[in-house]
Amino acid sequence: MPRFLLTRIASAVPVLLILSIVTFAIIQAPPGDYADYIRSQLMNQGGASYEQAEAQAQAYRVEHGLDQPMAVQYLNWITGIVTRGDFGYSFYYNKPVAEVVGERLPRTLALALVCHILASLFGITFGIWAATRQYSWVDNLLSAVSFLGMTIPRFLMALVLVYLMVFHFDVSEIGSFFSPQYGGAPWSWAKFADLVHHVWPVVAIAVFGGLAYNMRVMRGNLLDTLNAQYIETARAKGLPESAVILRHAVPNALHPLVMYQGVVLPYMLSGEIETAIIFALPTVGPAIVGSMAVGDVYVTATFMMVLAATLVVGNIIADLLLALLDPRVRQFGRA
Repeated sequence: MPRFLLTRIASAVPVLLILSIVTFAIIQAPPGDYADYIRSQLMNQGGASYEQAEAQAQAYRVEHGLDQPMAVQYLNWITGIVTRGDFGYSFYYNKPVAEVVGERLPRTLALALVCHILASLFGITFGIWAATRQYSWVDNLLSAVSFLGMTIPRFLMALVLVYLMVFHFDVSEIGSFFSPQYGGAPWSWAKFADLVHHVWPVVAIAVFGGLAYNMRVMRGNLLDTLNAQYIETARAKGLPESAVILRHAVPNALHPLVMYQGVVLPYMLSGEIETAIIFALPTVGPAIVGSMAVGDVYVTATFMMVLAATLVVGNIIADLLLALLDPRVRQFGRA
């Protein structure tokens, strides 16, 4: 297992390097940069003429190296990451990119993991329940729930929820993780309850969409597994039906969902973009969209590299979980 981990980590380095080049090139491909944003702000809000605004924009390009070729900008960026752990400077937030990432990534990762764990637990449980009661009213009800969860866009659910909360329940504190009195306070049960009070709409929307996928996949895989010959053999041996399902059928039906864990983490980090924007939460999603809109290239590139790194880590975790779940994988790995 240690050799496997080292091999996967070593193979991930060139992949991340190639992704960084492609990502940086795609971000820089559209015309314009942050200096153009400064020029438009000076003209629209500062009342400056085009010549004055363009002169200040060009001075900003020279000062921050935006006038250099794209290859030189990339080399400076990637060299700073490798040698100094410096991800660049955010023009829009006016602080190092590492601070922007450090402020938003932990809370986003925690929110995504909570949503993913709840969606997996509920989705797998409901999938087993529906498969073992095929064509019953329970199966039909859960199938309807999964259909709605997979077809209704998240941004639409978020809009409806915001409308109900603001206009029907008079909720005013939307757009933050905490109330003002708990913002800088130490952790306590009251602060945790306040956090839950603020983030439950985002969690509910994400869990509803995630459990729908997990439930449909689990139901379909378990129905196929229950018709396998070894399941009939287990029943013929006189094993209780619960043991047949939980000990023999469910572990084999979980394989596709385990492999799904390899891609779900970056999806959870980026998939909350619509919901986070609507609820105005300071997470990764709005930062990516906002930095792309104003040409804050180093923030965008760093966040995209974070998503790529989570994809690599997620695939490694999925392989480890599959090896723990299926002894045949471990046997093949030793061979």
